[in-house]
Amino acid sequence: MDILTLGNELLRGKAEPVAKIDDELKQIADEMLDALHKGKGVGLAGPQVGLMKRIFVVHVEGDEPRIFINPSIIATSEEMVKYEEGCLSVPGVWADVIRPRALRIQAWNERGRPFTMEAEGILARVILHEYDHLEGVLFIDRLSVRKRERLLAKMGKVRQR
Repeated sequence: MDILTLGNELLRGKAEPVAKIDDELKQIADEMLDALHKGKGVGLAGPQVGLMKRIFVVHVEGDEPRIFINPSIIATSEEMVKYEEGCLSVPGVWADVIRPRALRIQAWNERGRPFTMEAEGILARVILHEYDHLEGVLFIDRLSVRKRERLLAKMGKVRQR
């Protein structure tokens, strides 16, 4: 499973809801987790592997691997925190991004069971980052125009958005 990188138009598309949670989708989720581990990342969304469906996987240190299908963020904390982020689809670029410290999310797991969970800290940040991918948003879009253009110039990429 290849991870798409900045410049691929699929990364800017909005993912469609998953219509059917079945063995094929579970296999895709497992392959996404394998690609995530191979890339030494902490999160990976469907659009990053060319799958324009609302699914992402996360695996942060000290936590179990998690699969989110058709997720919906239902609440975020008022408290915002700054933390350095990177992305498997924007290799070699790291920047401080401000996001809510905590969240509540609803989704379905790979067995088709709905769940609601609360997350804070790094897990919340990774979930928010991956959720952005489902909306066609990259972490660099959350930076100031000046900072984003400086990073992209350093990467040798043309202006995005």
